[in-house]
Amino acid sequence: MRRADRLFQIIQNLHHERVIRAQDLAQELQVSERTIYRDIQDLSLSGVPVTGEVGVGYRLMPGFQLPPLMFNAEELEALLLGARMVRAWTDKDLAKAAHQALQKIEHAIPDKLKPELDRQDMIVPDFPMEGMAGEQLLIVRRAVKEQCKLTFAYTREDGQQSKRTIQPLGLFYWGKVWTLVGWCELRDAFRNFRLDRMLDCDKTNIKFKIKEGRTLQDYLSKECDS
Repeated sequence: MRRADRLFQIIQNLHHERVIRAQDLAQELQVSERTIYRDIQDLSLSGVPVTGEVGVGYRLMPGFQLPPLMFNAEELEALLLGARMVRAWTDKDLAKAAHQALQKIEHAIPDKLKPELDRQDMIVPDFPMEGMAGEQLLIVRRAVKEQCKLTFAYTREDGQQSKRTIQPLGLFYWGKVWTLVGWCELRDAFRNFRLDRMLDCDKTNIKFKIKEGRTLQDYLSKECDS
């Protein structure tokens, strides 16, 4: 990485709200801590308002505006691929947001990188979601974000049906299939559900608090241990 690029990355990693250690910056940028100390000093001398000290950490002083984002070819390729995945495999609101983001990127990048926008050598097939999964995703995603209980009818693989009230915690995409992980009030335990097997999915106005032992991290830890 060129030194100019490294200095820019350091600025991007610094925040107004929290302190970041030289050790973490060094690990992120794959250089020595001594190099980070020297870079921080050079940034300060050039007028970037970095505050902090060796052994504690650094942050940007409030009011400093980062320069406009610039991307190299691989960074742009990663953004384009991610946006195309979002457009193809999520709900209509996220797909619209991805399209708008691509438009902003197109206006922001230099002319020499604009041909990258038209490259088609990494294809994202637009597989249709099964059943009502696309519309369910929009409802479930909002319920997770707002911490509202979900109700729906669920059909298991063996055809058995049941009504569920769930405290939704997170969504997972497995390639053509989205699943929801949440705390099931019927089973009083973690459960996961395929969105394409949900019917009459409804985000209620009933808020829930995430309790210790019932967090998404608790679920992931349990799955890793099993």
